Amino acid sequence: MKLINRLLRKNTSPSRVAGFIISNFIGLAIIAGGVQFYEDASSLWESDDSFVNSDYLVVNKKVTSEDMLDGNAKTFSEEEIEDLRRQPWVRGTGEFQATDYRVWATVGNGGRDMETMLFFESIPDRFVEAAGAGWGFREGDREVPVIISKDYLTLYNFGFAGSAGLPKISEQLVGGIPLGLDLSSDDGARRLHLTGRVVGFSNRLNTILVPESFMEWSNRTLGSGERKAPSRLIIDVSRPGDVAIGDYLEAHGLEVAGDKSGSSASYLLRVVTGIVLAVGLLITVLSLFILMLSVSLLMEKNRQTLHRLLMLGYDTGAVARPYEGIVVWASGAACVLAVGSALLLRCFYIGALEGLGATGGGWLPGMAAGVALTVVIIAVNVMAVRRKVKASWRL
Repeated sequence: MKLINRLLRKNTSPSRVAGFIISNFIGLAIIAGGVQFYEDASSLWESDDSFVNSDYLVVNKKVTSEDMLDGNAKTFSEEEIEDLRRQPWVRGTGEFQATDYRVWATVGNGGRDMETMLFFESIPDRFVEAAGAGWGFREGDREVPVIISKDYLTLYNFGFAGSAGLPKISEQLVGGIPLGLDLSSDDGARRLHLTGRVVGFSNRLNTILVPESFMEWSNRTLGSGERKAPSRLIIDVSRPGDVAIGDYLEAHGLEVAGDKSGSSASYLLRVVTGIVLAVGLLITVLSLFILMLSVSLLMEKNRQTLHRLLMLGYDTGAVARPYEGIVVWASGAACVLAVGSALLLRCFYIGALEGLGATGGGWLPGMAAGVALTVVIIAVNVMAVRRKVKASWRL
């Protein structure tokens, strides 16, 4: 086998192989580095809200002074909702339902009860992601699960509690405090007394959320029984931060509730990462063709030798092995250099990202991307070598 290696590699051009290693290294380094940076940086803009996915937007119509004068309810019609569903960036929509009755909540505080008027809203359960098994309501239940905006707890702790001389409370403590709920129809003729329990806090929903099943049942029991047109919608979008979303909302007089910077930054990160990966992939593909061309030229120079070895009884695998060896070690060397460079680059930026609040994605994604592409490159070149060797039977 050593003799065959020397015979078949005698015309090897080190400069061509080095050109492949360098170009493949650059392409793989860009791809591995881009994937690694995306994994490490994406947590900066991912919402820590475990109940509502970051791809959901809550929209409502803008309220103007004219609307206040003419009493416009600013609700969505069926035609408007259907037009929204037809947009290419919309994967699904849900309607907010509001209570059609009055809600009073009571909380005990060391012998002093605090009572306040509240409101409830609901959205389809498919938009509530991680509320767990406790999220839901069946007729006859005496306890209602509730998700509230985290801003409400912040306002209580740092606004109301200090001025009223009340203690600050944590999220865990709030979850253990039962709420007395006094629900009544507008005329006061029908009443319900239930217990509410806070099961979570949301950063993205500025409301007091109850299960959709409870909202439908309570509105039938205490309200008029008529389903009202929604004033707010929740939208599952495929491309958060896309400029087409902003253009549509602006053209139709709609606005997004909450902070939109996270979605925009996340979308921008995806676009930039996509461009970087495309450039890296282009360079990698070009390097693949450089290696294929180099091996093909080398095999063309040795075509007579290949034919004679095959005629002497050597199998295709044995004859192809020297060229496959070139493919494997050259691709492997480029992969090791690229992954090493990506991980070295990570050492320089990960501290800055963690200082901004990123959690990091581990070092495996970049390495996996580089290794996966290298396997593809090796497989493609090995198949090309085998075909070329088989073709050498015919001079």
